[in-house]
Amino acid sequence: MLKIASYLGWKVDFARPRGAEAYCAPDSVSWRVFKNPVALGVGGVAAVLLEFADPRIRSGVWDHSTYKQDPIGRSERTAMAAMVGVYGPKHAAERVIAGVTNMHARVEGQTPAGETYRALDAPLLDWVSATASYGFLTAYDRFVAPLSEAEKRRFYAESEPVARLYGVENPIRSDADFAAMTEALLPRFEAHPIISEFLGVVQSGPGALGLPKNLRRLMARGSAAILPASVREILKLGASYDLSPMDGRLLRGLGALAERVPVLSAPPAQACLRLGLPADFLYRSGPAQTRALARTRSANGRSL
Repeated sequence: MLKIASYLGWKVDFARPRGAEAYCAPDSVSWRVFKNPVALGVGGVAAVLLEFADPRIRSGVWDHSTYKQDPIGRSERTAMAAMVGVYGPKHAAERVIAGVTNMHARVEGQTPAGETYRALDAPLLDWVSATASYGFLTAYDRFVAPLSEAEKRRFYAESEPVARLYGVENPIRSDADFAAMTEALLPRFEAHPIISEFLGVVQSGPGALGLPKNLRRLMARGSAAILPASVREILKLGASYDLSPMDGRLLRGLGALAERVPVLSAPPAQACLRLGLPADFLYRSGPAQTRALARTRSANGRSL
């Protein structure tokens, strides 16, 4: 059973050391959202589209990373960094985030229009963090299971400690915060061929995301569907990216299926084992999940 993942050369064991706490608890909204590959796939692509709307971030990623040569590998490494922040032991999350920050400290340059940028500029870090939180949460809410306003606020609050480790100064705490940040940045956004190139890789790249081509195209349409309408219009993601009613039903069916099928070698299951919970803890229904958590807390003599 695969337990150890690699990111930036660091080995991350999600199953050990036994009892090591993560930045989010097992009964958090974050643990529920990040276990679902449909939410991660759709939300991750939406987050990149939102980031690439800003020419500073688009230039920084395209000119200073392996996205052009290895977009899928780059996406998988980004997803792993997110997994470490949610499910990994705190010391592992801190180590990986420090590595990411050190790498980003060397990223600076100019956009084609001549505007200078640094990857560690606070407004850019704020926007990248906001797009990730919004993308994953909205994809889960739309295509997996509806979330209440209170649950959404919990998710944003749970994300804040890790976001601050990355240097984020203004983490969003609600959908309204995201809407306000989007509105403030809207004059900067622009369409660009790189966005079409990125979507082309997502939909048709060889082995992209390890999924069949039809499913990749469906997920790309789902990602466009959860973008704010104002951003989608600027990016010129028109009718070819519309999500039909049948598309929506299919995505929701896949999201619901993924909620019930644990991948025992994946970080969510391995993190549950690390904390003394059943590997399928996150896939159990409410009462069964509550009983499992209560038994573990009683055995440990403390709260997880």
